Amino acid sequence: MTETSPPSQDAKKVARRLALRRRAQRKHFHFYLRNQTWTFLQNVAAAPVSWRREHWVLGGTAVLLTLLVGVIMPTFASATRTDPVDMPYTTLELDLPALPAGAEAEAAVAALAADGTLDPDWRIVEVRSGQTLSDIFREQGLSPNELQRALDAQADATAMRRIRPGMEFAFDIDAEGALRAMRFDRDDSTRVVLNFADGKVQEEIEDRAVERRVQVAHGVISRSLFEAADQAGMSDPMVLKLANAFGYDIDFAQDLRVGDSFSVIYDQVYREGERLRDGDIVAATFINQGKRFTAIRYTNAQGETLFYTEDGRPLRKAFLRTPVEFTRISSRFTAGRMHPVLGKMRAHRGVDYAAPTGTPIRAAGDGKITFRGWQGGYGNVVIIQHNGQYTTLYGHMSRFANAKVGQRVSQGSIIGYVGATGLATGPHLHYEFRLGGKHRDPLTVTLPKEEPLPASELATFKQRANPLLARLKMVEGTRLARAD
Repeated sequence: MTETSPPSQDAKKVARRLALRRRAQRKHFHFYLRNQTWTFLQNVAAAPVSWRREHWVLGGTAVLLTLLVGVIMPTFASATRTDPVDMPYTTLELDLPALPAGAEAEAAVAALAADGTLDPDWRIVEVRSGQTLSDIFREQGLSPNELQRALDAQADATAMRRIRPGMEFAFDIDAEGALRAMRFDRDDSTRVVLNFADGKVQEEIEDRAVERRVQVAHGVISRSLFEAADQAGMSDPMVLKLANAFGYDIDFAQDLRVGDSFSVIYDQVYREGERLRDGDIVAATFINQGKRFTAIRYTNAQGETLFYTEDGRPLRKAFLRTPVEFTRISSRFTAGRMHPVLGKMRAHRGVDYAAPTGTPIRAAGDGKITFRGWQGGYGNVVIIQHNGQYTTLYGHMSRFANAKVGQRVSQGSIIGYVGATGLATGPHLHYEFRLGGKHRDPLTVTLPKEEPLPASELATFKQRANPLLARLKMVEGTRLARAD
């Protein structure tokens, strides 16, 4: 019995490689049979390297491809290149006129200035809050005498006597500090230029082109009126004008709901192509809690510009619903409540509007002041008698306005300021509304309506209002279609 030694690792690898080769040959027998002589590598030990016909074919093809790439491609690149073309230039020598010297040069400049060719070196000053025109002249190093001369030289000096913050004045002051000219806008379309020369002041009036561009906005309230208006492209002052237009019918502090919407046609004032300021609301609709309100701006035959409903009735009521801008209603009209100071049950015959001290209080309607002074728990109080049997009372004022007892006041005029005088725990307005001497709830009382436009004027109003109403409805319909 003979023992055989186990095969080595090299022998195993050779056997595995031969087995794989046999398996591949069996699988691809027809391919190997057909191309058995196509090989660049031969068994050198069996036969020397030699070139056959297939070798020459493959080698020639490789050389031909190399020639094509190396010769034809550079030639194509050169053919598509564009060489820069030199452009001819012509140089001309021009003789400049000689400048005048000495006095002649000064005379020439003076002539240009006299002719108006040289613009003045304007120094523009914007009026700040609390600033007077005397303050502005003093800051520019100008004397009160020059201010008086400027006032005396004008046929209408109202604009200079009643300046307001944001107004601009321009001064042309020479190197010695003397005033040569000043200018300002008397109104949107009029500029005044005052020229100071030879101890005299000459006034010039310049007309400036002003136009009003109509804008349309639509918004839906999701959080607040101001946010919805901002998304619609409206400024905060225009939002306040919208609220004022519908302020007689809508309490914007507590009546607004999510989903309320508005559509507005308003204009903006442009001067010489530049936006100057917001204009006015031309027409608007406001849908509040499903109820639709309309406001059309119209100037009646008496010259009053008011907002009217679609049927020509003024939106303005005989009384404001709320005579103060407030943060919240701190106490409502009730037959009995616990008094916060006295600590016992008492009827509360008005509405308390919480507001910061100093907030202006406005007259709810046209009327005459019948009482102004201290009155028990009311503290500083004002009572106004209106036409007919209506009376309003305003209590806890910190101070009064300028109106005196017996003086007539118009709706919206300031009669005092919010405070906490009398029996009050904090600053607020106590507002009472009386009809025939009997107290009524200011929040729910039916306010008397204004009379509609007369029939002779109603046709003119309708002619103006109908196109505006059609445009508002088109805006509302377009927005609803987009929402759907």
